[in-house]
Amino acid sequence: MLKLWGRINSINVQKVLWALEELKVPYERIDAGLQFGVVNEPFYRKMNPNGRVPTMEDDGFVLWESNAIVRYLSAKHGAETLCPSDPRQRADSDRWMDWATSTVAPALTPVFWGLIRTPPDKRNMAAIEANAEKAAQAFQVLEQCLEGRDYVGGKSLTMGDMPLGAFVYRWYALEVKRPKLARVEAYYQRLQQRPAYKKHVMLPLS
Repeated sequence: MLKLWGRINSINVQKVLWALEELKVPYERIDAGLQFGVVNEPFYRKMNPNGRVPTMEDDGFVLWESNAIVRYLSAKHGAETLCPSDPRQRADSDRWMDWATSTVAPALTPVFWGLIRTPPDKRNMAAIEANAEKAAQAFQVLEQCLEGRDYVGGKSLTMGDMPLGAFVYRWYALEVKRPKLARVEAYYQRLQQRPAYKKHVMLPLS
């Protein structure tokens, strides 16, 4: 059975769990990271020298980097669904995974850490608000690109939605100033109708 090391409140673990649930792939999850430790143990560092989560082991094949894991699972178990077979459709979906990492994450992650994992008396509200504004600008790009689309890759859910959809949840769960973005809000509403998204992504922020 596939094994996944990682804690459920990690956004990078959540996107993989969401993909596994959508694909109906059996798996065993082992708590690792932050309060659970494990990531600095020799056996784990041998699998993942970064000492981060998640790490996946599938019949002897070890893989780290959450987006790479989602791509692998989608290609292996979700051909024609999460992983489109047409090269252009696949690239259309795939780019959103990179965009979530390169554009959304650098803006939204400091907001999350500032508001959720930093004690109130130690928060830098100026930095939090500045990064929230950067995140808002990023989601305005998503707003534009969702015209005529239900999901980032088109009419159906693909692997491209996994990283971005996880960030969308945090964007709406955090207490920040948000512009009115009708398409992004409709996208978020569609994601909330998916049981796997509700189960693995829509968890209390911690």
